[in-house]
Amino acid sequence: MKPILFAAFALLCLTAPVSAVQLDPYKDDLFAYPGLLKSADGGDYVVVDYNELRDINGRDTVPERRVKPNYVSLQPKRSQKDLVVTTDSGSVKVMAVGNLDSPAIITIYLHGQGGNRQQGMNDFTFGGNFNRLKNLMERNNGLYLTPDFTDFGEKGAAQVAGLIAHFKAQSPQAKLFVACGSMGGMLCWRLANDPKAAKDISGLLILGSLWDDHFIGSASFKRRIPVFFGHGSRDPVFAIDKQEAFYQQIRASAKGYPVRFTRFESGNHGTPIRMTDWRGALNWMLSVAP
Repeated sequence: MKPILFAAFALLCLTAPVSAVQLDPYKDDLFAYPGLLKSADGGDYVVVDYNELRDINGRDTVPERRVKPNYVSLQPKRSQKDLVVTTDSGSVKVMAVGNLDSPAIITIYLHGQGGNRQQGMNDFTFGGNFNRLKNLMERNNGLYLTPDFTDFGEKGAAQVAGLIAHFKAQSPQAKLFVACGSMGGMLCWRLANDPKAAKDISGLLILGSLWDDHFIGSASFKRRIPVFFGHGSRDPVFAIDKQEAFYQQIRASAKGYPVRFTRFESGNHGTPIRMTDWRGALNWMLSVAP
């Protein structure tokens, strides 16, 4: 290579951003948002068209119980395991799919009130969306975890923090994301405020859940970990107006903070778990995570 060309190539290598891990497509056509009604904040805020007749009855063979077969692949069953991890706060039962040895990405799903570790591993409920997440992790050198925990308070948060520390110690290079459904969001915010856990977390996905003003100024906020909100406009448990206000509060508190909000118009409490585009949300987080 000529000296001038070599120097130009070397300069390009120094100045070009290092490409982040990205998840390859998997059934994107089936899980794509059915239509966008509105976009704002440079695309960070979107309103998705949602219709129960189309997005539940038209997608499931048995509404809310079993999705149509073409939405599902049981390939991840080959690596699925039920484990027990010992933490300082007690033993934690956790189901795992994917690469336990050296994953490039780790995604943890924390269930809400009345759920358990099996909810996020169910291949056929929520329109097959958990099955898609399992496939995205298994097919992209990732690891997917769904734990049980004692409660949504300090002990439950300590157990999940111990689980995070365990798997990050084994794979320190992996980006780790925590998705929290409904009341599970209480754990997401507790983890975000825990300086030790915050060092290991690369992003949060808050699905049909609550808000926490203490996040602003927390260890996670200072690290500028990305936050994704998914919320149904008719959520009777957590009012969408307050969640949208919290999203705007984060934006106003730090210029350019990586935060996104997807509003599912006419969606209910469980809609974000059914409809969130896991690949789109995680690829965005992978591209901006610290």
